[in-house]
Formats: sequence, C-alpha cells, structure tokens
Amino acid sequence: MTTPLLVAAFAMGFFGSPHCLGMCGGLVTAFGLSMQDVSPLKKRGLIATYHFGRLISYSILGIIAGLIGTTVLAPLLTGNSTPRILLGLVLAFIGLSMLGMPFLNKLEKLGMGVWKKLSPLRQKVFPLNTFPKALAAGLLWGFLPCGLVYGALLMAAVSNNVGAGALLMFVFGLGTVPMLVATQETVGWLHKQIGRYKLRQLNGVIMILSGLAVIALPMVMHHSGGHGDHGTHGDHQMHNMSENMPNHDMSNMQNMDHMQNTADHNMHNAKDMSNNSMQGNSESENHNSMEHEHQSAE
Repeated sequence: MTTPLLVAAFAMGFFGSPHCLGMCGGLVTAFGLSMQDVSPLKKRGLIATYHFGRLISYSILGIIAGLIGTTVLAPLLTGNSTPRILLGLVLAFIGLSMLGMPFLNKLEKLGMGVWKKLSPLRQKVFPLNTFPKALAAGLLWGFLPCGLVYGALLMAAVSNNVGAGALLMFVFGLGTVPMLVATQETVGWLHKQIGRYKLRQLNGVIMILSGLAVIALPMVMHHSGGHGDHGTHGDHQMHNMSENMPNHDMSNMQNMDHMQNTADHNMHNAKDMSNNSMQGNSESENHNSMEHEHQSAE
C-alpha cells in the first residue's frame, strides 16, 4: 500500500463528503434526535462511538474486498502488468464519478435492497442512548448504499492485499468524518467552500490524471530503459573487444618470438656450416701441402 493511494482515499472521502450529506444527512439527524435526553458530554461520546463503528464497518468491507482481490483477481493477474493497469482504470473511473458521471447509481440501487433488509436491526438501536447501541448503529451505517463507498471498495479490491484494503477503507472513512461531525454552521461553510472552488471536481480530475499516470509512466520508463539497454549492449561489446585485444596481442608476440627463434636457429646452422666448410678447406690444404713436401723429398 503506497502513501499516494491512502492520500487519494482520504481526499476522496473528504471532497466527496457533500455527497455524504445527501445520503447520510437524514440518518445523522435521526441519531441526533434520539440523543436529546443525554448530557452534552455523553452525546459527544456517543457520536464518536457510532462514527468509530462506521469506520470498523468500512474496514470489514475493505477486508472482504481485499479477499476478493487476492483470491479471485490475483491468480488471473499474476506475472503481468494488468494489476497496475486495473488500478489506474479504477482511479480514473472514480475520478469520472466524482465529476458527476452516474456510473455507480445502479450499484446504489442494488445496495438499497440490502439496506431495507437491515431495517429491523436499525430500529433496535433507537433511542441511541447507550454506547453499545451507538456502536451497533455505526456498524449498520457502514452498509448504507453509497457510490463513493463502492468506488473506494474497488480501490481496496485492486490493492491486492487484505490489510491494505482494510486500511484504505478506514482512511476513506476518516475523510468523511469532518463533514458529518461538524456543527450546522461549520457544515454550511464547508459545503459552500467545496462548492465554490469546485474542490470535488478538482479532486476528480486529480484522480483521473493519477490513474492515467499509474498506467502510462511505467510504460514510458520501460521504453526509456530499453534505449539504455542498447548502450549497455554497446559497452558489453567494447568490453569483449578490450578483453580480446590483449589475447590477440599476446598471440602476435608469441608468433614474433617463434619467428625470431627460427631465424636465430637458421643463422646458427649457417654459421656451423660455414665453420665446417672452412675447417674442411683447411684440412684439404694441409693434406695437399704434406703431399707436396713428400714429393720434393723424393
């Protein structure tokens, strides 16, 4: 799990929180009305408790998504670049959703059926006047159908790690907390600023660009690395040439030494032949001289 992905999850939750007000505002109002008879201090504790329960619920969903990713997706995507490309596509898909594309509306409609089936359990947590009830309310709240939640779950599934999926969903939930726990005045101010500067749309564009970068940058780096390999191949050839040159020089030197030895041997033989010839001539002259003296004596 990389830090940029966690930052993207938090930003997704924070800048998408005006959408959370639309989906969760009625539920938060109902919780507040059921806590009218408790003290302000206990009320703050109950609010923190049901938000903590919601984050636990998101984390459980992240674990499920991570398990799906590691058991179903991973075997199909091992040994290739598809997981990275899939993550980039998910980020771009979420970014388009934050720009207003209704991709996740059908998922929200499907989730609404599950939410209705949980209605009997939801009725049992009211009035929200004890901490166990607040925790149970938060756990149930995590199953409220929400396109942003489903988008975050897609990120958790392609993270290819169960723990990473849980952490990513927890961080996403943290991003939604400020808008949901703020006072009425603060909520209005936050809502106004996010709408005024189009921060939701800006975050959507950032996520689209991030997704495209996740897909494209490794390809560009690999392509650049391919050119680097040619240089390495050239260096390898130069290295081989430098290794072969000494061997070639040694071979030439050995041939020259052999030729020199042959020439010396030939010169030595010629000298011996010359000496033998001179010795033979000297012996012949001595023999002729002795014969001449013998004839004179006669």
